[in-house]
Amino acid sequence: MEMESRRRGLCRLAAFALFCAAPLAQAQGLSHRPDPIWRHGFEAASAGPSSDAEAARFLNQATFGATLADIQHLRQVGYEAWFAEQFAETPSYQAPYLDWAGQFSGIYQQDRLEAWLIHSVGLYDPSNPPRVHKDQLRQRVAFALSEIFVVSDQNPGLELQAWATASWYDMLAANAFGRYRDLLEGVTLHPAMGIYLSMIGNRKPDAALNIRPDENYAREILQLFSIGLKQLNPDGTPVLVAGQPVPTYNQNTVRGFAHVFTGWNFNNCTTAGYPGCVGDYHAPESAAMREPMLPFEAYHDTTTAKQLLVYDGVALPGGLLQPGGTARQELAAALDNIAAHPNVGPFIARQLIQRLVTSNPSPAYVARAAAIFNDNGAGVRGDLRAVIKAVLLDNEARHGYSGNAVDRYGKLREPWLKLVQLWRITAPRSVNGRINLLINPSLWYGQAPLRSPSVFNFFRPGFQQPGEIRDLGLVSPEFQIATDTMLVTTPNDLGWRIFYFYVGSSYSYAQDPDQLLMDYATTLNPLAADPAALVERLNLLLMSGQMSPFMRDVLVTRLNALANANGGRDRVQHALYLVLSSPEYSIQK
Repeated sequence: MEMESRRRGLCRLAAFALFCAAPLAQAQGLSHRPDPIWRHGFEAASAGPSSDAEAARFLNQATFGATLADIQHLRQVGYEAWFAEQFAETPSYQAPYLDWAGQFSGIYQQDRLEAWLIHSVGLYDPSNPPRVHKDQLRQRVAFALSEIFVVSDQNPGLELQAWATASWYDMLAANAFGRYRDLLEGVTLHPAMGIYLSMIGNRKPDAALNIRPDENYAREILQLFSIGLKQLNPDGTPVLVAGQPVPTYNQNTVRGFAHVFTGWNFNNCTTAGYPGCVGDYHAPESAAMREPMLPFEAYHDTTTAKQLLVYDGVALPGGLLQPGGTARQELAAALDNIAAHPNVGPFIARQLIQRLVTSNPSPAYVARAAAIFNDNGAGVRGDLRAVIKAVLLDNEARHGYSGNAVDRYGKLREPWLKLVQLWRITAPRSVNGRINLLINPSLWYGQAPLRSPSVFNFFRPGFQQPGEIRDLGLVSPEFQIATDTMLVTTPNDLGWRIFYFYVGSSYSYAQDPDQLLMDYATTLNPLAADPAALVERLNLLLMSGQMSPFMRDVLVTRLNALANANGGRDRVQHALYLVLSSPEYSIQK
């Protein structure tokens, strides 16, 4: 009852904050985009950052949120050295955390989410003291990849398989800076994907048993993981013939790939047991749920010629894979056929830009990133390390605009990442190092890692919010989960945590040793005596120095009217809540 009462009160507070924030959009001079003055000089974007605000803005794109220490470090070493450090940083993996946590109790998806938060927020790791995870770029890219190559614990076959989903995420993290072709193979052969899109146990045709190869994975690897539905120009715009887009493949292509993807099953299966292996129960921690599937030739189609993708320069004549190859040989040929398609560069580059930088990148921006995908400068195709660096150091990424389209730049912040960024700046900790969120975050944020309702992610890259956005021909992916419900429940939950989960709280739920409590006393309280300084600190960390003068004045006036009680905590809590609930903060510029 206490928790529900607090929630009802905060829900009213959330609605009030949103209502009060509405006039911000009507005030003059409110654009909080980066200042374009002096941005066309002789220095490349990679020469920076030249200010704390520029450093914060880069970090808010490349990581889960800027901190003062990270800003200072980036200013000291510069972008190039920072990338070198991040590429060399020891990767953080979730499966080892589950192995550790399994000593104490059963393992569920909550434990996987714990590991994700420890890595992404950069917390002390109780499974590996005294390590604090610092591979922020890898973890941020892995999260972006998880929204392109989707597997979800909402699938009944994966709901109780936390090790499978954890090792899936680890596979994405391991390949985040590798070659796209290797990533595609990791995606294809992981048992979590095999379960999710029913490739595991796929069988060659058998007319007597009315068996035909399953087309589920064959369809999605083309539509969602590689080339999309339409042929693309190098800049990501659709190829038009007589004013109409050109399909990238047809049903015969899907059927051809479905026949390729036959004969794969859990790595502890046997040829004799192949049909039944799919329905077998596997201990969640077993290798069968964590390691790549293996081929079983007796169930692979070796007699059918398989129609694959056709495009200029395709290695297979006519895109036709002749019969007779083994399951592994044909899989390799099929993945090579996909990875070499000219669509892959712009298709993947555009989505990475959308996840990290802006929803509506200019065609020129996409073309530059796609060109790096096609050739990293050393003749290597699909070098994701080079692509990520190109995406984040592009002039459009660093300068925040493209030509005159300054009003179309940016992206709606993902609601779940608002909470992660809050924790990044408040040095949270729990007594025992564990994290209990109390509730399923999907209920309040509309998302959580690997918890999508479908293979199409929480939101589609081409989603258009009805109204002005759609009328202008723009896309707004994250607006797909900005529902009436989530516009209230997200600030409601943020407020609940801000006002009740802090070091020293007497709130009943905050007494549990596995509750993550924010340390205001050592992070923000010392600034509360000077509201202008407190607002400026939050402006830097949360909004990269882009807060409008109007919003700054409103916040400072409000905080000055509030008594500086509880060692400054009252002002800090109100400031955090109002910034995180504001329309200006909600749009990452």
